[in-house]
Amino acid sequence: MDSTSTVNRPRKAWLAFLLGLFLPGLGQVYNGQVNRAAWFMLGSWLFGIPLVALAVPYLPDDWTASVMLGSIGLALFIWLISCIDALLQALKLSNYTPASWQGAGTYLFLILLVTVCLFPLLSQQVRKHWVEPFRIPSASMEPALIAGDFIYADKHYNCLGCVPEVQRGDIITFTYPNNRAMGYIKRVIGLPGDQIKIRGQTVSVNNKSLTIQTAQQNGAIVVQERYEQKQWPVIWKNPRAVMPVADLTVPAGQVFVLGDNRNNSNDSRYFGTVPLADITGRARQVWFSYNRDVGGLQWGRVGLVLH
Repeated sequence: MDSTSTVNRPRKAWLAFLLGLFLPGLGQVYNGQVNRAAWFMLGSWLFGIPLVALAVPYLPDDWTASVMLGSIGLALFIWLISCIDALLQALKLSNYTPASWQGAGTYLFLILLVTVCLFPLLSQQVRKHWVEPFRIPSASMEPALIAGDFIYADKHYNCLGCVPEVQRGDIITFTYPNNRAMGYIKRVIGLPGDQIKIRGQTVSVNNKSLTIQTAQQNGAIVVQERYEQKQWPVIWKNPRAVMPVADLTVPAGQVFVLGDNRNNSNDSRYFGTVPLADITGRARQVWFSYNRDVGGLQWGRVGLVLH
């Protein structure tokens, strides 16, 4: 008979706790409590990424950051409880005969299965179909987005049967036409069939100027633009700079995009219109912001809803 089935091996509380830190529920596996392990594993994972991913498309924009942080906090809380539970249960198991499968190989296999296979696969599916995080590296979308903002894009957007459809004023993520390995983020200005005219700081859509107000600010011009019910600010940091003019009709199946920082943005003025099929998501909210050059953490931007 295998000696592991007859030898008394009391459970070590510190080891049960440590295994739980590696993976929620693993401490319970070490204690031989497979049912408890399954509940802790399911609880910690279901209240994390999957819950947020499923909820985001159906929540109001100003709820999503709170739901995301709350969900992640709940998942971490369940993880911590699983570690404490494993420790307390191990203290009770002073007389314990482990099963033949309870060994280092099993624990290592479970850690690798989750961290190398299951979690990456789940993350890939979430990023592809539901929610994808991005870090803003440049100032091209100021003032709506600044360098160092961490945002998430709703991938349940611009897909077959999805609501809402692409609208003017949406901040979108898309595949950069000149390098399909890169992702870009800009604001939709023109939809298929729209007539776009750009002269200086004036942008017109279907012969209607978007400008409703202008103001001077530290040598720059801040312009409030609006189309129908949507309104957003843009900035011209160098008003005297010579910028490209535009006069075109947006082709079918394409959109015309601009960066809000109009003097510092590579957009449809330079690379042309963007196919609807290349739009990958809509930016909805800033969930974190860190920029070392402007003081580090930008707490005032956390939870900022993007319009």
